[in-house]
Amino acid sequence: MNQDRRLFIKQTGLIAAGFSLYGLSACGNQGAADKSQEAEQGADSASNLFFKISLAQWSLHRTLFAGELDNLDFAAKAKNEFGIDAVEYVNQFFRNEAENKTYLSEMKKRAEDNGVKSLLIMIDGEGNLGDTDEQARQTAVQNHLKWLNAAQFLGCHSIRVNAGGEGTPEAVAEGATKSLSALGDYAAPMGLNVIVENHGGYSSNGEWLSGIMKNVNKPNVGTLPDFGNFCMTYGEAGCLEEYDRYKGVEELMPFAKAVSAKSNVFDQQGMEMNIDYVRMLNLVKNAGYTGYIGIEYEGSKLSEAEGIKATKKLLEVAGASLM
Repeated sequence: MNQDRRLFIKQTGLIAAGFSLYGLSACGNQGAADKSQEAEQGADSASNLFFKISLAQWSLHRTLFAGELDNLDFAAKAKNEFGIDAVEYVNQFFRNEAENKTYLSEMKKRAEDNGVKSLLIMIDGEGNLGDTDEQARQTAVQNHLKWLNAAQFLGCHSIRVNAGGEGTPEAVAEGATKSLSALGDYAAPMGLNVIVENHGGYSSNGEWLSGIMKNVNKPNVGTLPDFGNFCMTYGEAGCLEEYDRYKGVEELMPFAKAVSAKSNVFDQQGMEMNIDYVRMLNLVKNAGYTGYIGIEYEGSKLSEAEGIKATKKLLEVAGASLM
C-alpha cells in the first residue's frame, strides 16, 4: 500500500469520525440542546484549524435577489445564524451604492456592531479587464476604481476582479496584465489588494492565470483560487471543457490572498460529491496559506442556509484531519 493511499484512508477515517461526532446530517432536524453542543464543538474545531472561515455573500444570492434579505443585514446574519465573523461582499447587491458614503457607513457600522470583519468585495459587471479593445479596457479599469475606494472605506483588504475578454489567449492576457497593473498601482497606496478569481473562460486555466500573475509581478496583485470554477467552455449540455481543478488550485495558490470553498452537492456522509475537500485543503496548506477560506455554496438540493452549514462543517472536519 503506497503512502498516498495510507494517507487517504487515515484522513477518510478521521473525517468519518468527525462527522459522527458532529452528528452530521445536512437535512436533519436537531433540538436546541444539540444545536448548542454542535456550535460549541464547531467553535473548538475552527479555533484549531490552519485557516479561518468566512462567508461569501453569493452563498445567499437567491435569498438576496428575492428580497428576503437586505444587503445591510448580511453581516449580522453571517454572525448570528452561522457563527461566522468575516464576510465577503458581492457588488451586485449594492451596485448603485459604491460612492454613497451614507450607505457604506451603515454597512460598516452594522458589521462592526456584530463583530464581523469585512474582507473583500467581489466585483462583477464593470467591464472586461482583458478586453482587446483599448478604449473598452480602459473604461473597465476606471469602473473598478470606485470599488477600490469603497473597499478601503469598509475596511476590506481586497477587491476580487475578473480577467475576462474576447480574443486569443495571448491578446486577452496582455490586456488583463495592463489592467491589473494599473489597478494594482492605484490600490497600493490604499493598502489594498486586487485579486483575480478563476471564473470561467481563460481565467479557469490555472496556467494562463498564474502566467498573468508572473507578468504583473506586483505584491498586491494576486489570486482568489476557487475550488470549483474550472469550466473553460460551456455548451447546452453543460461544461464542455474543464481544467483539472486540483492542478489549477495548486498553480494559483502561490499568489493567493483569499480562497473560495465552492460547494454544490453533498452525500449522506456530508462530503462534497464533486470536490475532494481534504485534497484541496492539503494544497492550500502546502502553499503556506493561513488566511480566510470563504464558503460559497451554490447548490439547490439543500437550502442556502443548510448548504452554508454543511460546507462549514466539512471545512472544519476536513481541515482538522490535516492537523
